[in-house]
Amino acid sequence: MSREQDEIDPHRHPMPVRLVFAGLGTVFVLLGAAGIFFPVLPATPFLLLAAACYARASRRVFAWLLAHRQLGPLIREWREYRSMPYRAKRRALWLIALSFAISIGFVVPGWPGKLALGAGGLLLMAWIARIPSRDAPRGAEADVPQQD
Repeated sequence: MSREQDEIDPHRHPMPVRLVFAGLGTVFVLLGAAGIFFPVLPATPFLLLAAACYARASRRVFAWLLAHRQLGPLIREWREYRSMPYRAKRRALWLIALSFAISIGFVVPGWPGKLALGAGGLLLMAWIARIPSRDAPRGAEADVPQQD
């Protein structure tokens, strides 16, 4: 598409593709919102996927996500700095540890299931822990990207 066509039609994808992106974006927003309340579902990755889908489907909904009081800061932080707020990361790690411990202790029967759930929880926590945080207190993270 030429630049003139982009100015006339700001969407680069045909309508059926935009509808698929909008549907996926809606599913990811719902999963991200559920992840705020259920720590086994990490909210940030789903919100990032939702933002990517809506950037291709609806600029209006994409702008709404970025401007949202609670969802927007997580998305903007990732888009601008590829990092996660330290407070959100710390809270996520604690809630994941708590929910997995309760599940392992009281919900999952048998040691193979408990072992598998424990391994999954540790992998999830390791993945979240390695995401940098720009606002981490000194000494809390060794590999925080420095911004001038």
